[in-house]
Amino acid sequence: MTELRDLERELSRLHGRLLAAAAFVLLAFALLAARLVYLQVVRHDELAEQAESNRTAVVPIVPNRGLILDRNGVVLATNYSAYTLEITPSRIAGGTAALDALIDELSQVVEIQPRDRKRFRRLLDESRSFESLPIRTKLGDDEVARFMAQRFRFAGVDVRARLFRSYPLGETGSHLLGYIGRINQAEKRAMDDWPDEDQANYKGTDYIGKLGLEQSYERELHGTTGFEEVETSAGGRAVRRLASQPPTPGNQLWLSIDVKLQALVEQMFGGRRGALVAIDPRSGEVLAFVSKPTFDPNLFVDGIDFDSWKELNEDIDKPLLNRALRGTYPPGSTFKPFMAMAALGSGKRGPNTVIYDGGTFQFGNHTFRSHGDRGLGPVDMTRSIVKSSNVYYYSLANEMGVDLMHEQLSPFGLGRRTGIDLLGEVTGVLPSTEWKRRTYKRPEQQRWYAGETISLGIGQGYNNFTMLQLALATSVIANDGVKMKPHLVKEVVDVVTRTSKE
Repeated sequence: MTELRDLERELSRLHGRLLAAAAFVLLAFALLAARLVYLQVVRHDELAEQAESNRTAVVPIVPNRGLILDRNGVVLATNYSAYTLEITPSRIAGGTAALDALIDELSQVVEIQPRDRKRFRRLLDESRSFESLPIRTKLGDDEVARFMAQRFRFAGVDVRARLFRSYPLGETGSHLLGYIGRINQAEKRAMDDWPDEDQANYKGTDYIGKLGLEQSYERELHGTTGFEEVETSAGGRAVRRLASQPPTPGNQLWLSIDVKLQALVEQMFGGRRGALVAIDPRSGEVLAFVSKPTFDPNLFVDGIDFDSWKELNEDIDKPLLNRALRGTYPPGSTFKPFMAMAALGSGKRGPNTVIYDGGTFQFGNHTFRSHGDRGLGPVDMTRSIVKSSNVYYYSLANEMGVDLMHEQLSPFGLGRRTGIDLLGEVTGVLPSTEWKRRTYKRPEQQRWYAGETISLGIGQGYNNFTMLQLALATSVIANDGVKMKPHLVKEVVDVVTRTSKE
């Protein structure tokens, strides 16, 4: 009986253990089922999207930048493809020392000059560490072959095909064309405020217009970025292409500029500093837009080296200054025809009014002199312009006063932005009593003195205008008082639809 009771007890314990094990297994399966339901039903969309993104990659395809041509179809800005050796700093372990050692090793395979290193350092300071930065551009086929044969040695280094901007005529028209350059941190921060659509259109874009038409017409020239969706392996290598959308090239700019005239004027300037703007009075089309000295915009395309930048930036002739757009100067005797128009418009003088030019004009205790103190004798309006009589216009300025002069001359566009299709235009100064009150702080400086008016009559004193403003004002006279807005771009052509807009 004792043995039977022991057997029953053991069976009872076994049944209890089996029930506990079964309950545990059921609970585990219930938890597993719940987890599966949670992952496959509740989070299905989210996890499917993650899985797809791990399996696929979307690669932006940068569009060809639009061409810039003169009025006769001469290409002023175009593109070409070349190979670039690039380093991604975030993939280089060991900091600056490791990066320097890597560049030293690379230089044994591909020629890397000191200027390449300097440019790379500057780009490194301006960019984020995960961005791919060029250490050498425009590699030859033999250089590409040498590197690819030893690519396994250089983690974080790769060869990429890039589009480069080219300005075939070099320095000709450099100030009106401008140039493109690598997008810097300030420009990237500014892009953060762009609409999402515009930001998406610049994915993969490393370069942007910096000056001139390249900057002013950036959105037209850039085009629409395409994409390529590829399936990737676990190692990140592309396996096959799933979908793609080709990029749309940027629009073409057809300019009003005649580049032969542009080149001729630049040649005639020689080594002198200056500016010239030639406008068709009937349409406002700018035929020549010259600022001297010029510079070569090709220097900036793949990042200007330090020595070239220093030479341009420290040159006393300031070749980077657009004198036609941003330089302001006293107009001198070119101002006299506008003063004559102001006299006629205000009724202060008629064309036959005669003033005696004795060589000097006396105002209070100050003597204003003419050319070499030689008098021209009796002078009417026509003779005053032909012979450039200072005395005639000294006396006219005194009769009119600064505010009447300002009122009569403002419609010519003097002292105002013309609205030309270039960014960075300055206003210049067509003085008035109100202008002086706004400009100066101390009461004695704000006051207008009668003696200050006299020299204004011959284009001196506070008068300061751009060459563009003077060209526009002259075109108003030539066009019987009709002012046409000056512009450099004659039409924008869509390269896909071949449609154009003025």
